[in-house]
Amino acid sequence: MKKMYLIKNPEIFQGENNLSKKNDYFEGWYFKNTNNENGISFIPGINIEDKKEKAFIQVITRNESYYIDYNIDEFEFCHKPFKIKIGPNTFSKNGINIDINKENLNISGKIEYSDSKNIKTTNFNPNIMGPFSYIPFMECNHAILSMQNKVKGKIKINNNSLEFDNGTGYIEKDWGTSFPKDYIWCQGNNFQNKNTSFLLAIANIPLKVFDFRGFICVLKVENEEFKFTTYNNSKLTKCNLTNDPIEVVLKRKDYELQVKTHINSGQKLSAPVKGKMEKNIVESISSNMEIVLKKDDKIIFSDKSSNCGVEIVN
Repeated sequence: MKKMYLIKNPEIFQGENNLSKKNDYFEGWYFKNTNNENGISFIPGINIEDKKEKAFIQVITRNESYYIDYNIDEFEFCHKPFKIKIGPNTFSKNGINIDINKENLNISGKIEYSDSKNIKTTNFNPNIMGPFSYIPFMECNHAILSMQNKVKGKIKINNNSLEFDNGTGYIEKDWGTSFPKDYIWCQGNNFQNKNTSFLLAIANIPLKVFDFRGFICVLKVENEEFKFTTYNNSKLTKCNLTNDPIEVVLKRKDYELQVKTHINSGQKLSAPVKGKMEKNIVESISSNMEIVLKKDDKIIFSDKSSNCGVEIVN
């Protein structure tokens, strides 16, 4: 019963057993906040490697990134309502409170979230991973917690203030042992149509006896949702990551989704390998994206987004 509750409520902390057994493990939440002028993402999480437990917060802006270590006893969680706390910093689906003071770094402020919109779920598809959510030995699990939400507040980094009134937010999380050895991740919700949000992830997925390339993609326009995923028999017909813009084309039945992403400068982040935060990756949160959705070769939706998040690894 508890396992099913965790699967259907992926926002809550999944790793209690790993904390008690001290298995190699990581779990991290991703809170992205943007408007026309500013962008900042917070990644609070925990990792366990070689029986050593740590908590951390990563921060990424358009121009800088930071990694702040905490002792594991500074990590607290609450299931109902969902909330995590690392030191004096709190994170929930209602907002975040930041108070980081480490050496020469001071980050403080408060952001409020409202009007959250997420993907549709069923028992078969409890989240974006669909039936793969039920596989217990996945190297990396992924969940969307909010495709889009309104953002209001201000964050101050040393002497620089970032205002987010009339901003847009996105929340997701990952947990398991390691990030995929190679993947692409693109996310945008600053489209000209304000009620549009988008996520694409393509990754190498290792199972016990073989690997395969899997993908998840969802375009949400108003209340309509278009999913292109491995488990709903969609096809990845183009994946060009060597040129600018990078291009991905997905097809499902009569629908075709074309994605072009212009990658702007990124910042360094740390990702887990067998629980250890030792993999260096680069993420941009200021890239641009163009999306075209066709049905029966006729364009039924087209739009552009600024301030997109993009990671390409290997």
